Amino acid sequence: MVAQKALSLNIQDTQTLLSAYMPVLERGGIFVPTRERYELGQQIYLLLTLPGETERVPVTGQVVWVSPEGVSGRRIPGVGIHFSAADQVVRDRIESLLAGHLDKGTPTYTL
Repeated sequence: MVAQKALSLNIQDTQTLLSAYMPVLERGGIFVPTRERYELGQQIYLLLTLPGETERVPVTGQVVWVSPEGVSGRRIPGVGIHFSAADQVVRDRIESLLAGHLDKGTPTYTL
């Protein structure tokens, strides 16, 4: 079993949040740019700062997407983290910030 790792992500604006958010996941998720190596299924502890906020929100989740160093196309290296069931409040806050933008087909860091 791989140990839980900690990451920090400060999202400055709504457009970046829209590119990083993963609404197709059952509990929502977020893409975190990083050059560190992670494995699918690995547990992550994330301190997330949303646009317009100064509070760092603790989030736990599991790696469900990996874009390794040297990934093709315009992709950047990083991991997609599926939020835990306990992080429903974070998902709700993100979806409130992105209201009206989620169904526009905007390119994201993962798809």
